Formats: sequence, C-alpha cells, structure tokens
Amino acid sequence: MQKRFLGTTDLELTPMGIGAWAMGGGGWAFAWGPQDDAESIAAIHRALDLGVNWIDTAAVYGLGHSEEVVARALAGRAVQPYVFTKCERVWNEKREISGCLKADSIRRECEASLRRLKRDVIDLYQVHWPDPEPDLEEAWSTLAKLRQEGKVRWIGVSNFNVTQIERCRAIAPVASLQPPYSAVSPEVASEILPYCLANRIGVLAYAPMKSGLLTGKMTKERVAAFPSDDFRRRALAYQEPHLTRNLALADLLKGIGEGHGRSAGEVAIAWALANPAVTAAIVGMRSAAQVDGVIGAMEFRLTDAEMAEIEAFRTK
Repeated sequence: MQKRFLGTTDLELTPMGIGAWAMGGGGWAFAWGPQDDAESIAAIHRALDLGVNWIDTAAVYGLGHSEEVVARALAGRAVQPYVFTKCERVWNEKREISGCLKADSIRRECEASLRRLKRDVIDLYQVHWPDPEPDLEEAWSTLAKLRQEGKVRWIGVSNFNVTQIERCRAIAPVASLQPPYSAVSPEVASEILPYCLANRIGVLAYAPMKSGLLTGKMTKERVAAFPSDDFRRRALAYQEPHLTRNLALADLLKGIGEGHGRSAGEVAIAWALANPAVTAAIVGMRSAAQVDGVIGAMEFRLTDAEMAEIEAFRTK
C-alpha cells in the first residue's frame, strides 16, 4: 500500500481515512440518524486492523459525541493512528449550531476536543467552515499559536476557497484543505485542487461516495425510509431529478467494479484518489461490514478507459 505525505507535513497517510461524522449519532442538526456506538467502535477497530492509519472527526459531530467515541475506540491500542479534528462549529444549551472564529472560542474548543479525545496533542486541527468570514485572520492566527504552544501538530482548513486559503497563508502555512469531492460533486477540480497541488497543500477529500449515494446499495426505497433526523433527507443530491441520475451513476460504478471484484463504493473512492492533488480520502464507516465493503480502495486503481467512461456519463 502506497502512503503519501500530507502536503509538506510529516503525516504519512494511508490512501483512506476513517470518517467519523455519522459516529456522532442522531438528534442533532446534521446527523445521519441513530448510530450504535458499539458498531462505530467495531468499525474503527476493523479499519485500523486492516491498516488504515488516520481518523477524521469534528467537535460538532454529535455535539462532542463523535470525539468521545473515537477516544473509546482508541483506548488501550498499542499502535495509535493520527487523529484529526475541527473547530469553528459551536453550539448552545439548546443544541443550536453556529459559527465562531474568535480566538477565545477556538481555544476553548481546542481544550474541549483534547479532553474528549483523551489526547495530549491533536495531529491536525482544522477550521471547519470559513464562518463568519471577517474573522478568518483572527482564527488562523490563533491556530498558528496553538501549534507553537504544542497543542496541535499541524493546522489546516475545510470547505475554504482559494481566496480564503490565501488570506490564511499570509499569516501562517496551510498544511491541508478538506473539500467535498466525488464523481457527483467534482466542482473543486476546476480551481481549488490545482491550486493546492501547485502550492503543496495536502488535500483530504471528503464524501467521495457522496454520503452513501455511490455505494451501489442506495435505493429510492432506502432514501424514502431515512430517519427524520438524517440530514440526507434534505440534501439536494437525494432529491429528484438528481436522485435518479446519481443512482444511475452508482450503477455504472457497480458495473465497473464487478469486473475487478470491487464494490461501487471502492470505484467511487478510487475515482477521487485518481486526482493527483488528492492526498487521501475520508470515508465514512458505520460498521465493520461497511469497512470490509470499501477497504479495497486502498490499493485499487481505475484504468484510463474506466475513468473516461465515468467522465462520459458525468458530462452527458
């Protein structure tokens, strides 16, 4: 398995990392519905046992719960993975989520994440969203200070555009960007990914299977039966006419995968990893069985003809 360094950092990553968004469980604004903690922990253990060496979470996932689950999963393991988390999304006693990039807020978030994760240092600390945008410089200066203080090893951003990254780079280096990137949503490929490649900024592509749409197991019936607190009920990609087209794309990926003994999800992840700007992909995992269904993407590569076939579908 070929590992890659994240930008100019010393973080040498497997092609795929454990995405812990859904592990936050249900009952919050951007949940994936109910989630069994034991299943989450089993997924993390399975992925680590199969060689995955990093986990990406965020404070807001489950309003702190995802970080706690990650800590439970890693307790007592002799070999520890890299652990990445994020700041900026905060919540109040009513569980209402908002953005805050003020220095004192970020410092509180960092300390809270360290406590929940039961770690002395965060390997990669990321600004989750550039919101509110006027405070970007204050936030990035704070992250740079946290790094100097040894609270975090490296600092990155998530969901930023080129202009926003440039504003941060004027203050301190940006180790990485975390953008959404999939065959359904490839928008960052036009400007943002080439910029990151040219400037040696690592890229952690999230939602390479478009939140489950490209797994080959999604159906209109499953979508209709989503729990009321599953954010995908409101996601544009899950609404018609997009849903029908996206499921047809998933069928194409499934057909390509069958020729290699791979799943549609593994093909979707391989598609994202084929972009030279992408360091690695964040893959959501909710059970050990789901891990087994995607782990092949760590080494699977699409042929030029298969990439062209996918591109022809996307652009027709």
